[in-house]
Amino acid sequence: MPINGATITGNLVWDSELKALPSGTSVLNFSVAVNERRKKGDEWEDYPNYFDCVMYGKRAESIARYLRKGTKVTVDGRLHQSRWEKDGKRKSRVEIIVDELEFMSRDNGDSGETPKASVPSAPQQADEYDDDIPF
Repeated sequence: MPINGATITGNLVWDSELKALPSGTSVLNFSVAVNERRKKGDEWEDYPNYFDCVMYGKRAESIARYLRKGTKVTVDGRLHQSRWEKDGKRKSRVEIIVDELEFMSRDNGDSGETPKASVPSAPQQADEYDDDIPF
């Protein structure tokens, strides 16, 4: 039985970007940095790992304004690998398709409003959006 799940907690690397696919479906892209502690000699150092995240649909539209650079979030979702060819070279990327997002910090945007603590995203099947990936 295959298991495909990812849960990360970290800070947004940049402000989220809300776009629309040719089908009209809203897609929200953001990246989350998660530090990994490693010992180097006698000292501990933080090494950032960056995870690209994608959220679809109406919930993506409603949450976009709260996802700003530095916002701390927990993301729960599943991994999706996209593969394509560009200029004769094979490319791929792995991203987290967000099913649930929880804000971990109090300041979630300039509007003064506080979103719900947990905002689930409607699950999408890979074949529903593969044709709309713009690469």
